[in-house]
Order: sequence, then structure tokens, then C-alpha cells
Amino acid sequence: MSVQGFATTTSAVTTAGSGKARRVKQSLTSPWATAAAILIAVIWTIPTFGLFVSSLRPAGDIRSTGWWTVFVNPSFSLENYESVLFATGASSANLGSYFLNSFVITIPSVVFPLVIGTMAAYAFAWIPFRGSSWIFVGIFALQIVPLQMALIPLLQIFSQALGISGTFPAVWIAHTIFGLPLCIFLLHNFISEIPRDVIEAARVDGANHTQIFFRIIVPLSLPALASIGIFQFLWVWNDLLVALVFSGGTADVAPLTQRLAEMVGNFGRNTHLLPAGAFVALIVPLIVFFALQRYFVRGLLAGSTKG
Repeated sequence: MSVQGFATTTSAVTTAGSGKARRVKQSLTSPWATAAAILIAVIWTIPTFGLFVSSLRPAGDIRSTGWWTVFVNPSFSLENYESVLFATGASSANLGSYFLNSFVITIPSVVFPLVIGTMAAYAFAWIPFRGSSWIFVGIFALQIVPLQMALIPLLQIFSQALGISGTFPAVWIAHTIFGLPLCIFLLHNFISEIPRDVIEAARVDGANHTQIFFRIIVPLSLPALASIGIFQFLWVWNDLLVALVFSGGTADVAPLTQRLAEMVGNFGRNTHLLPAGAFVALIVPLIVFFALQRYFVRGLLAGSTKG
């Protein structure tokens, strides 16, 4: 094939691809698609709105009627929030220390998988070594293994071999282990799509793997890192099982979710405090999501179209 014919074929393929992308964009931005998205968003928001309304209702109203009755018999009070945040005593919710514990657990449990996963994804994508394909397949296969199967073996290792059971490092390591397979897989898909010309140009200029990683890979991967970081943050912040197993049930290490599970008390006497406590726990993920929303959307769309 001549150079002119090759150029013509490439141009035709590019035009067809751009035309398809344009049609997909038009279908996703049509009035019907917009209306469907708004309807789904409203339906999805109703439980959160109901939780917020219930958190502002008196205890007697919460136990006797549903939150929707507030439209015909409005009654609001901040007593539930006062009890959850400021009350003292053995039977109080006392969410302050547990709130801090959740931050201490979540932040390292997000940073560690992102750092290790980014380096591993770069190695699998751009550093050829023997057995890399099989190792990557093994990491991908780990995603389908239920984490419940690893709880007891890990707990035995932490308690008997390492002696760190019931401490923050045990929870950090557990969350890192469980989050790495998906993190490596998603980051590998993103990093492997970086144009080879960019990597080759850096190598020609004398850059080694460390310089390429920090000066090219990390800046270009920020949208993907933000998206995966949000997913990992939400998973760790809302987690109860892993923290309950590896924290040892101690108040010094237990996260906010564990305290929410214990808040009901004997015979459900404190059920009226759950909406307020749950909404307090919900505020942080909402702030994180909306603060990183543009990076989240860019990370989801990255690699979906080319050209």
C-alpha cells in the first residue's frame, strides 16, 4: 500500500471513529437522556433526604411514624445531634473519638494502595520482566476471591506472628491488601494507554524509570488516581467487617461504623439516634466526593475515547 493510500485509510478510520463518538455524545445529551438522569438522581436521593429528615425529628415521632409525615405534621429538633455529638456518659454515643479513628484508618488505607498500586501498574505496563503476564492475571483473579476467606488467616498472622492485632497498622495492612488487586488492575489499564512516544522520548532524553514515573506517569494519571482514591475512601470509610475483625473491638481503634452498629443499645432503645449518627458519618464522604468530582468524572471517562 502506498503512503497516500495508508494516509487515506487512516483518515477514514479516524473520521468514522469521531463520527461514532459524536453520535454517542448526542444520544447521551439528548433531552430524554437528561430527563432519565434527573429522575434516577431524584429517586437515588430520596433515602438520603429521608435520613436527614428523620435525624431532625423528635424520638417519639421517629418511633411512631414515618419521615414522610413531616409534610403534614412538621416537628423538628436538634436533640438527636446533641446526644450524638456532645452527650457524655457510658451510654452516650460519643462519636468524637470514633470519628477521629475513622480518619486515622481511612487516610493511610487510601494512600498505601494508591502508592503501591501505581508503582505496580507502571511496572506491569512499561517494565518487561519474566512472568509479568502470569502475575498480572493472578492479581486480576484475586478480585473474585471473597475477602471473608482471608479474615481468619490474616488475623492469625497479625496476632500470633506479628503481634499487631487490635492496632491501626493491622487495619491499614488489611485494607491495603484487599484494595490492591482492583487498584492495580484499573491503574494498569489507564497507564498502559499512555502513548508510547511519550515514554520513548523521555528515555531518549536519558530519563530512568524513577524519573519517568514521577514526572510523566503520576501527573498524567491524576484523574485515575482521584477516581480510585474516591472509591477506596468510600469503601474504607463505610467498612464495618474488616475494622471489626482487625481492630479487636477496642474503642481506641474502632471506627465510626462500629460505634454506629453499637449505638442501638439493648432492645433497640437508642434507635432514634441512628439517623443523626448515620448522617454525621455521611457528611465526610459527600465532601470528599464533591471536592474531587471533576477528577472523578475525568477518571471515569479517561481511555473511553481516543483521538
